Amino acid sequence: MTTGSPDYRDIGLEFPPGFLFGSATAAYQIEGAAHEDGRGPSIWDTFSHTPGRVVGGDTGDRADDHYHRLESDLNLMERLGLEAYRFSVSWSRIQPDGKGAVNSRGLAFYSRLVDGLRKRGIRPIATLYHWDLPQALEDAGGWTSRDTAQRFGDYAAIMGEALGDRVGTWTTLNEPWCSAYLGYGSGAHAPGIASGRAALTAVHHLNLAHGIGTQALRSVLPTDAECSVTLNFHVLRPGDDQAEDAMRRIDALANRSFTGPMLTGAYPADLLADTASVTDWSFVQPGDLDIVNQPIDFLGVNYYSTAMVREWNGRGPRQRADGHKGTAGSPWPGSDFVEFVEQPGPYTDMGWNIAPEGFEELLVSLSEQFPDLPLMVTENGAAFVDEVRDGVVDDADRIDYLQRHLTAVHRALSRGVDIRGYQVWSLLDNFEWAYGFSKRFGIVHVDYDTLERTIKNSGHWYSELVRSRRIPAGPRNER
Repeated sequence: MTTGSPDYRDIGLEFPPGFLFGSATAAYQIEGAAHEDGRGPSIWDTFSHTPGRVVGGDTGDRADDHYHRLESDLNLMERLGLEAYRFSVSWSRIQPDGKGAVNSRGLAFYSRLVDGLRKRGIRPIATLYHWDLPQALEDAGGWTSRDTAQRFGDYAAIMGEALGDRVGTWTTLNEPWCSAYLGYGSGAHAPGIASGRAALTAVHHLNLAHGIGTQALRSVLPTDAECSVTLNFHVLRPGDDQAEDAMRRIDALANRSFTGPMLTGAYPADLLADTASVTDWSFVQPGDLDIVNQPIDFLGVNYYSTAMVREWNGRGPRQRADGHKGTAGSPWPGSDFVEFVEQPGPYTDMGWNIAPEGFEELLVSLSEQFPDLPLMVTENGAAFVDEVRDGVVDDADRIDYLQRHLTAVHRALSRGVDIRGYQVWSLLDNFEWAYGFSKRFGIVHVDYDTLERTIKNSGHWYSELVRSRRIPAGPRNER
């Protein structure tokens, strides 16, 4: 076991040559220009404009106005010294109806983005889907429709053909757990449907889209291009000494419903048994799992916190502290008797507990489960309440969070885990989905009235890390 500070506040740890430091964003959260240059509506346009769905009635119509501020934002990335930038493509900006003719003006925007990154020596990492399904496809069934996976393959081929000569790293889906279980199970995210069967149907069609999309990319990309998928893993803790089955159930729903088919070619038998009362899984057709189980070059890992579960005893209110916005629906089909127990703090502004040891545990566990598959940290970060005072954002809590979690990454590296890089979430404060503009994750502050950007102290700290390749001291180091 690697030694170090028990609180994960190590300093001076050096990262190996080639380890890629960057930052990440998502199209709907930052771009704005929702009705410009031929872009069609997405499910998040519809959802955010539906009263009561998003805190404060916020929408991504303007967001950070990244679409119009591309050059200055690229200069900001260069100033920070980023080695990589993980962005997502708005499908409805490329194909306004999710199929058919390509919108050349939308494609031109991403071409300019990629060229601007390469000009500044920043490696582009393109994510094809970060939750913003074209509304026209949702009207035809969305991810509950098998056809959506086929349309995703067409879209993937379009993007690979257009940018594959300049983008060497591709991700099919970002966090399909959220798309399926929050979008179609709890209804907390777009399209806002609350149905356990719909959620599990969406799980499969998202898995299928990953397989079809990877095949489509491989058919048009250079042979040395990298293909991947990004999953948000739930690291579970027992809520009592009889929590083993609850942990197994949630692990199946949250983690193995994706790693099973994607990485081993099969859905876990216990997942199918646990959800038999919800669906018979007849939407899985012969040959599907061979399509889903495509070789990938690395697995994207998103991590923020842990979750504590146990069986509900039926007495008193059932705790639902799973870290997601509460709704009438459930993101846990077939497991309504499992409760999520509130964990000890400290917490981020999202109410998520801070647990860097869970990050190290996750990275090591994934390496043990899939020993030949490299990992890339594609999101990790924290929301805190930030204010600009005299031109400075002193976000000591975020620096502390990043220091401790980067220490966890380094400890996993030291234990032999093949980790290729770390992309901090997020470059900019942005539209935080159902929480609107009420939560700030950026290492760069955005004034939502003026759209002025201010690099936070965490941004300067991260910039020093990238420059030196060593973890700098944080605000709570006493040495």
